[in-house]
Amino acid sequence: MSISRPIPPLPSPDAAVFLDFDGTLVDLARTPDSVVLPPELVPVLRSLHILLDGALAIVTGREVAVVDRYIEPLRLPCAGTHGAQRRDGRGVYISSPATDPTKFVDAIVQLAQDNPSIFMESKKCSIALHYRADPTLETLCLQAMQELLLDHPDWTLVRGKYVVEVLPKGASKGAAIKAFMQEPPFKGRRPFFAGDDLSDESGFGVVRELQGVGIKVGAGMSIARHRIDSVQDFHRWLHKACAQLQAMRKKEVMR
Repeated sequence: MSISRPIPPLPSPDAAVFLDFDGTLVDLARTPDSVVLPPELVPVLRSLHILLDGALAIVTGREVAVVDRYIEPLRLPCAGTHGAQRRDGRGVYISSPATDPTKFVDAIVQLAQDNPSIFMESKKCSIALHYRADPTLETLCLQAMQELLLDHPDWTLVRGKYVVEVLPKGASKGAAIKAFMQEPPFKGRRPFFAGDDLSDESGFGVVRELQGVGIKVGAGMSIARHRIDSVQDFHRWLHKACAQLQAMRKKEVMR
């Protein structure tokens, strides 16, 4: 059931904008490597980054290096692998202490081999099982991951749309946004965060605590106070945000 929520306001020049990637900037696809980035998106992100004086960051389940490849030549501040990796506004790279998921690989590889509809995504700081090709495999994937973590209390489980993932404990999009907000150029600004999935809810919670704007993209329950119906509608919102910020900057220059 979807709850009607107001369209979000546009950011002012003193905003800090945080954006999820899959399901927010790009439509979800059958596998992570088959998403398509619209060609006009990189110029919009570049403009927003300039207009916000650098206070624009990607906060995603993807690895930072993967995001870089999609949005090159941009190198935005970025929290990857749900916050287990982070590149701050100065370009300094920070990683979670518990970052070696290789102990889980053998069991997960076997599960994927036994079930060809499961796609295993191996990252430096996590491992994810995608079952979008066969949603009936949700319980199998969830139980397998839960069993893996029984003897590893320094790791945790995060769920998303047709995906379940093991992460270093303490890593979350909310924690990443909170860290960004304590540093320049984000510090002292009003945060905006747009996301579409369960893993984005921690980010919405932090943004709410900071009197910011949470934007749920697509259907589904959420604590975000604002909603945009689709990725395409969110792209239109980004274009409007750019236009308003440009107009405000021009007006300020003319004073």
